[in-house]
Amino acid sequence: MLNDAEFALIAREVKQRSGAVLTRDMSGAAEIRLQPLSRREGFGSVGELVGAARIRPDGTLWNNITDCLAHAETRFFRDRAQFEKLRTEIIPAAIARRGHERVRVWSAACATGQEPYSLAMLVDDMRNEGANAAVEILATDMSQRLIDKARSGLYTQFEIQRGLPIRKLIAHFEKAGDLWRISDRLRASVKYEQHNLMKHPGGLGQFDIILLANVLTSFDAETAGAVLDRVADALAPGGVIMLGAGETLPDTASGYTLENGFVRRASDAARVAAA
Repeated sequence: MLNDAEFALIAREVKQRSGAVLTRDMSGAAEIRLQPLSRREGFGSVGELVGAARIRPDGTLWNNITDCLAHAETRFFRDRAQFEKLRTEIIPAAIARRGHERVRVWSAACATGQEPYSLAMLVDDMRNEGANAAVEILATDMSQRLIDKARSGLYTQFEIQRGLPIRKLIAHFEKAGDLWRISDRLRASVKYEQHNLMKHPGGLGQFDIILLANVLTSFDAETAGAVLDRVADALAPGGVIMLGAGETLPDTASGYTLENGFVRRASDAARVAAA
């Protein structure tokens, strides 16, 4: 069992690298998640892994520990009402605003890719319904391991059962041994890059829609506010940020409005209200 000093050290390093906050009641779960890593690295216990991370100067073990502990849970079409609002209101409004230009969407902290692929399926449905949905999807995560899994488009039966409607399974997936693989066409419609939300996204460009659902809750209020500010810097004029159902703005955030899970800059919201 991790002692208090070992867990405190893990929590400090994970927060420094990812912004994620680990509380003391997560100690048992953290140890379970770190056991496979400790075995792969040749250690007899998680405590030995932490001891080695403390003395190794290159930080690789700490990065691997963070990779195991900082990623958020994800599933297909999480918060269905949010995706329906994307389909019926948010994306059509962005298309109208862009005219002949492509709408850019960023799935931030995408983990294993269920969120951006859900979006790709939604856009495909819109096209089949006759919409001129020219949409470019970028998905990022701080973990290269998770990005590699997302790029593969391969999911277990358990992952498939979590949120994916049967008609979309039939339309967009094929069996691959014991796994399911999403179609090559949809895989090609999502571009993946590595990006840490602790850093400014300036190199990614501007986006009409940013999916940040169920991400800010991993941080303390100050870090969540800073992440929201950095992400909002990548919004194109009139753009929106999608949070998870029931999420609220961080206490430290200012200059934004939140309505039905979608965040706008206060200045953009005022323009929309006046139109």
